[in-house]
Amino acid sequence: MEPTDRLQQAIQLFDEANSQDSNTETYDGKAYPKEVLYAMRMSQRLDDFYPNASEVLKLTARCQHICRWEISRDSYEMNREGYLRWRQALKKFHAQKAADILQSIGYDQETIDKVAFLLEKKQLKKNTDTQILEDVICLVFLEYYFEPFAQKYPEDKTIDIIQKTWRKMSEQGHEAALRLPLSPSTTELVLKAVKG
Repeated sequence: MEPTDRLQQAIQLFDEANSQDSNTETYDGKAYPKEVLYAMRMSQRLDDFYPNASEVLKLTARCQHICRWEISRDSYEMNREGYLRWRQALKKFHAQKAADILQSIGYDQETIDKVAFLLEKKQLKKNTDTQILEDVICLVFLEYYFEPFAQKYPEDKTIDIIQKTWRKMSEQGHEAALRLPLSPSTTELVLKAVKG
């Protein structure tokens, strides 16, 4: 099988797994399973942000949240410690789900291990691919998910979230974030946060 064919097959299988998500989101008048739409946004943003991405990065971006709904946030204590434990469990869960799919279509162990390494966000700020993935995650969050989040919380909390997001990003990520088509209110919050 040609590498590009196998990549497309992996993306198709990731999307099929994510299509089981009963949570939906409507975008441009069409309803999508929430995690399918997220995965599509991740792939698109990676293509825009880093067009020369490796196959491993393309795979990882597409399965970043694979079957995320299967481990709900409320299955852990609703505090900071519970949140961190939930996030760690998700990283390992996503890595295993991705590995099962990649093995089923003949990917070698080295590729599978690299995808797991990135899904577990290892060596952020040190590993180039981990940093690119984190930048893409942050850009997708700011463009599509921050505004609905911000409407639920006071301004000081939303500014804190932007600042935490900003600290994870590279300088290239910051520049891309400032070019996103954000609403005036979100742009104002971002500028306030990064200048704070």
